[in-house]
Amino acid sequence: MQPVGTRAGQFGLAPDQQEILDTVAGFARQTFWPLQQRMDDEEWWPDTVMPALASMGLLGVTVSPSLGGAGGDFFTSALITQALARWNPAIALSYIAHENLCVNNIALNASEALKARYLPPLCDGRAIGALGLTEPGAGSDALGAMATTARRDGDRYVLNGRKLFITNGPVADVLLVYAKTDRSKGAKGISAFIVEKGFKGFAVAQKLDKMGFRGSTTAELLFDDCEVPAENLVGVENRGVAVVMSGLDLERAIVAMINLGMAERALDLALDYARTREQFGRRIGDFQLVQGKLAEMYVGVETMRALCYRACAAANDIEPGQGGRGEFHKLTAATILHAAETCTQVVSDAVQIFGGAGYMRETEINRLYRASKLLEIGAGTTEIRKIIIAGELLG
Repeated sequence: MQPVGTRAGQFGLAPDQQEILDTVAGFARQTFWPLQQRMDDEEWWPDTVMPALASMGLLGVTVSPSLGGAGGDFFTSALITQALARWNPAIALSYIAHENLCVNNIALNASEALKARYLPPLCDGRAIGALGLTEPGAGSDALGAMATTARRDGDRYVLNGRKLFITNGPVADVLLVYAKTDRSKGAKGISAFIVEKGFKGFAVAQKLDKMGFRGSTTAELLFDDCEVPAENLVGVENRGVAVVMSGLDLERAIVAMINLGMAERALDLALDYARTREQFGRRIGDFQLVQGKLAEMYVGVETMRALCYRACAAANDIEPGQGGRGEFHKLTAATILHAAETCTQVVSDAVQIFGGAGYMRETEINRLYRASKLLEIGAGTTEIRKIIIAGELLG
């Protein structure tokens, strides 16, 4: 798979990019869309998802082919996310946690030995990845308030603490976990580790019951004298903050693509309903107030698309360790701020067009509505995004 992303700066997709988007969307519609209802009702994660994604070459997109990946670029993985989000947002969210937060971070920052050990099974669907950052007392202040610790003990590190709201937590085989190796240094004393689910002292404390994205399972994780081999340190001890910050910028850019895919689907559903639902002897799409909502939804989707593609194309040119500051830091915060707020509005307007039917829990538009709020909270809240933008503007 060849890198194709930078051409999105021309305000549209090149033919090969459009082919990727269309192919994945068609696959997701046939394979994953029928799973939505059960995933939402039962908080069920199908164990067929990752093998199915792998069979299409959609895992390890940014990983070298020598390690089982596709050798593609960030923009390609973003287009995959957009397509998945149209037809099953829960799978799109879990895909990001696996593909971007875990796999891509390992590919960019881990030693060659760790890459050789962990990336092949993550790329071929044998293993599911996750990221362990957020804690019960460390959400927006994930670095400064981090309480999980890691202590070197001979040829191993011993981790103690808890991680909360971890996407893929109940089903993950491989986790990229952050812990403080030097508490006296605060955020500058954080290190990153690869933890396997079978390591002594690691446990899933509880599976969490969410309002939306229910098929994407979420957990609280417990590290009770968890023993991690010293060679599973990612990067340099006490230098994990660079891994975190660069990863967060990429996370914001790609999570914005979930908003885009969901908003595209909400607009399509609203248009179909406006064409077929009749009241007062006319289809509701003939009424100007409904037409106004549809027009505003369309403008929202198109502005989201332009900003999302710009940010994801820019991500292709970012060198490892360059995140967390500067123009790209500001751009990704702006992208997800706009995308999340616009998605919430588009989906809300779609529910309004559906009326009573949109309020019914089992409908697809209701699932989109319940899911949309998370995207104003996860990957840095709306408020944190505004602080980042203003900080970069003011210097």
